[in-house]
Amino acid sequence: MGHIRKEIFIGILISLFATTCGFFLYLEYMSDLSFSETISKVRQGGVLGSVIALAAIPNLFVFWVFLKKKQDYRARGVLITTIVVALLTVFFKFF
Repeated sequence: MGHIRKEIFIGILISLFATTCGFFLYLEYMSDLSFSETISKVRQGGVLGSVIALAAIPNLFVFWVFLKKKQDYRARGVLITTIVVALLTVFFKFF
C-alpha cells in the first residue's frame, strides 16, 4: 500500500510542477508586462480561473506519458491534480 501512495504522490508532484511551468510560461509569453504586473492584471480582469485552466494543459502530456509507460498510479496522481485544478477554476470563475 505504501508503494502505491508513493507513486500517486510522485504523479501529483510532477503534475503540480507541469501546471506551475504552464502558468509561468503562459503569463510570461502572453504579456509584455512584468510577471508581477501581469498577475495583477489577470486578477483585476477576473480571468485567473481561465489562466489556471490553460496552465494545466501540460498535464495532458504528462498523463499520456505515464499511461504509455504503464505507470498507472502516477497517471492517477496527475488526474487527481487536474481535477483539483478544475475545481479551482470553477471557484475562481464564480466566486
